Order: sequence, then structure tokens, then C-alpha cells
Amino acid sequence: MAVMRCIQIGAAKGNFEMVERPIPDPGPRDVRIKVEACGVCHSDMFVKEGLFPGIQYPRIPGHEVIGIVDGVGSMVKGFKPGQRVGLGWHGGQCFVCDSCRHGDFITCANQLITGISYDGGYAEYVIAPQEALALVPDAMDPADAAPLMCAGVTTYNALRHSGAVAGDLVAVQGLGGLGHLGVEFARAMGFHTVAISSGQAKRELAAKLGAHAYIDTSTQSPANELKAMGGAKVILATAPNAKAMQPLIEGLGVGGKLMIVGADAQPISVSPLQLIGQRKSIMGWPSGDGMDSQETLEFAALSNIRPMIERFPLDRAAEAYEHMMRGSVRFRAVLTMS
Repeated sequence: MAVMRCIQIGAAKGNFEMVERPIPDPGPRDVRIKVEACGVCHSDMFVKEGLFPGIQYPRIPGHEVIGIVDGVGSMVKGFKPGQRVGLGWHGGQCFVCDSCRHGDFITCANQLITGISYDGGYAEYVIAPQEALALVPDAMDPADAAPLMCAGVTTYNALRHSGAVAGDLVAVQGLGGLGHLGVEFARAMGFHTVAISSGQAKRELAAKLGAHAYIDTSTQSPANELKAMGGAKVILATAPNAKAMQPLIEGLGVGGKLMIVGADAQPISVSPLQLIGQRKSIMGWPSGDGMDSQETLEFAALSNIRPMIERFPLDRAAEAYEHMMRGSVRFRAVLTMS
């Protein structure tokens, strides 16, 4: 029996362990992917720490997957062996809930999550529903493409649905795994792009990524600086810090929107008066479905946008995860299978 290497969590709040499992066969509507690269995302902690309700162990994490179609089920249409595909956080939808019937698959009431609902990409092979997949442009390196399946689609999708148009002032709070891609996408979309982070060391990075201006929160008030520029149409909040997001509301212009993609369980305190007078709003945005991911990859290839990554072999997954959790990776860790 052919086997594959994989990294699994053996029990809730368990450790990573390298094991061998039989290579799985795809179901009728599934695709088997021979994994080339898989990003290590902060959300993998839901598996590692047993924080997601109902998750069953052992479980293979990983939801930033790039690989080659290796086998397809009897009812699969649109995918065939040899194609390079991506698999992200959104791992499939039910097609029958109200959201799905409106075509809003990312808010499916019965959404599957890659690496949580079923085994993910810390493995040499992964099985996924056909509707969750994205085609990957030939020119993209698999390791470069992998983080775009979560960090990339999250920032790109939020920005393109934010209401901002070319020339509008758009600020990106945070220059980490999400934020550095947010700046690249914002610049490529034609926005007047402002990066917001802490410390002068980030100024050069912000310029390299394409920001027109940089606000250093250690010495400047982001709200005052943005108001001096006329107020932001959109502020994309990528750093998962509610306290840092809260004062940004005052930096929005008329009709401005605080777009939140950095997940934090803490509340944001805002008064109705802060929003009413100038029609300001606060909005969250989830990542995206398979087609959203495909369009993210296509835009990134067209605009020559690539994440900043560090590569690790599969057997160093635990090390890659620890580096990511400490914030010492610049800026996305990626596991490679070869």
C-alpha cells in the first residue's frame, strides 16, 4: 500500500508528529492533490490548541495549499490530473443554505474549513471537494502562491469589496503577514496607499512594498495624520489588536470605512456620534471561496505581487509554526514537500 508522510496533531492541544498514512482515494466529487507547498498560518493554532468546536483528532492542519491534481472522482468536472491548483481556508459549501442559494459561498451556514473539517496540507497528499479549488497561474512559484490562499485572498477580497476606487486614500494598518500583502494589493489597485505600523525600521519596508506614505504609530497619531491628508476612504485593519484599531475610526473621511480582517476577540469601543456625522462605518470581511482565491492569484500574477516568505521542509513544520507564532518569520512561513 502506497503511503504518504504527513504532520498531524494526535490529540486536542497536542504536538506535531510526523507519521505515515495510506495515500487517500478521492470520493466521487473530490480531487486528490499532490502537495507542493503549504503555508503556515496563525489560524493553524485552532487545530494545534484545540480551540475550534467539534474538531476531530488526529487531524492534519494546513489551509494554504498548492499542488498538482493527482486524481479525480468520477463526478468531478473542470479539473484534471496535471493541473496546478490551490486550496484555502474555505474548504467547500453545502449549496442549499440561504447564503449558498444567493451564491455567497464564503458565508455558507455549513461551510467546511480545510485542515479543520477535514485533513489539510501539512502532508504530501490532500483530498478536497472540487468546489473549494482554485486554478494557479503557471508562472507562479508554488511556495509564493501558497500564502495567497489565505492571507492573500483575505486582503485582496476585502479591498476590492471595500467601495474604494482608484485614487482614493486607503490605509493599511499593520505590516505583518496580512498587512504586507495588503499594501501591495492596495498600490496595484491604484489607491493612494498609506502604511501604518510602529517604528522607523518599517518605513523602508513600506516604501519597498509600494506605500506612498508611512505613519509611525510610535511617534505619530494615525488618526491625526490621516485627517491631515483629507481622511481615509478605507482603513484595512490587519493587525489582530482591537485597541490599535479603535482610534483609527477618527482617521476616516466622509463615508469612510474601517475594514477589519485582523481577528481579535476583544471588543472595539465606538460611540454612535463617531459614525453618524460623517457616515462612517465598520465592517468585517472573511477570506473568500475557491473562485475568489483564483482571482486573487490571477491579479497577483498580473501585478507581480508576491508574499515575503521563509521556506521550511515538511519535517520542520513544528519549527516553522513556532517561528510564526513568535512573529519572527518575515512574513509567511511555507512548508515545501520536495
